[in-house]
Amino acid sequence: MKTRDCNKKLKHMFPEYRDRIVQMRDENPYFAQIFEEHGELDRQIAQLELDPVNHINTDIEAIKRKKLKLKDEMYRLLRSSEANPLS
Repeated sequence: MKTRDCNKKLKHMFPEYRDRIVQMRDENPYFAQIFEEHGELDRQIAQLELDPVNHINTDIEAIKRKKLKLKDEMYRLLRSSEANPLS
């Protein structure tokens, strides 16, 4: 993900963990992977929503659910790292 896109995303998602997210993206490959996948799903949703025909598409809802699960997992990892800063 481009630095500019990452900074924009960090501003809105978990602002209280902004610094920790940057650190975990560098140190934790699993976190970095789900962070990137979350961003890719976000781009897919935005692209699909540009076409009015897709507004009733159930695929968008499935992608949104998957994106939310990734966000929940990122939050879990952030909370866990806060409780155990050495891991």
